[in-house]
Amino acid sequence: MFTGSIVALITPMDINGNICKKSFKKLIDYHISSGTKAIVIMGTTGESSTFTYKERISIIMYALDLAQDKIPIIAGTGFNSTSKSISMISDLENSGIIGCLNVTPYYNRPTQDGLYQHFKKIANSTKLPQILYNVPSRTGCDLLPETIYKLSEINNIIGIKEATGDLSRVNKIKNLIKKKFFLISGDDKTALDFMLLGGDGIISVTANIAALEMKTFYDCIKNNNFFQAKKINQHLNILHHQLFIETNPIPVKWVAKRLGLIFSDKMRLPMTPLKKCNQKILEITLKKLKLI
Repeated sequence: MFTGSIVALITPMDINGNICKKSFKKLIDYHISSGTKAIVIMGTTGESSTFTYKERISIIMYALDLAQDKIPIIAGTGFNSTSKSISMISDLENSGIIGCLNVTPYYNRPTQDGLYQHFKKIANSTKLPQILYNVPSRTGCDLLPETIYKLSEINNIIGIKEATGDLSRVNKIKNLIKKKFFLISGDDKTALDFMLLGGDGIISVTANIAALEMKTFYDCIKNNNFFQAKKINQHLNILHHQLFIETNPIPVKWVAKRLGLIFSDKMRLPMTPLKKCNQKILEITLKKLKLI
């Protein structure tokens, strides 16, 4: 359940900034029918930082209700406060989620020992599988391979979402960790090479609007059909880049609305709508890829 094409799901809102339940159901159904392996709810792409604690719990529970055991749900439970992460995981312990995705503590900029102690305490508070999430461009701190190795010795820390884009990390981590430990790419642009180096899957932004293509892309790699995998990756490469033409998830929400997957691309401040000039660029790309 922690391999394959996993979507970092956007959180659809109405024009008032509240959850759009109709769009949410449409998105979940889209990923079930497309064969997406699992859904991450309330991650970076889900704009978790603009929701209250209670809202985050509510959104995760609503996703579980919509999924109806047809697709696994991974909950984003990361905070820059260890105690808050522990509290959220405790509230979700028996909810039906298959695991937790915990981002490195943003803004605090802890030392490697601080990172180790943070994730260790969280893992020891629960029986749920824990996935580390390293994205220094967002958090201001980098979880180094040596620290990842130490954390992998904790039984329920079962993998990492590596979103540095640094492909050398794959071999460094694999050389340190000899037991099964899931290496999941968090960067669509480098996911092909990441998996060819031995990665297990991807938590994808692009899968929000090209779910079947991303699922097929992974299946091709799994089945050693590297020619077809490279062909799909080449086709989607422009999207992998342009979905970051502005800060994620601004572009992907606009595209999802343009494709009719959600009814509004509304976001809460400080996130703002996609600029008109970038809308034109993405419009051209969507037509080129025959998505519209």
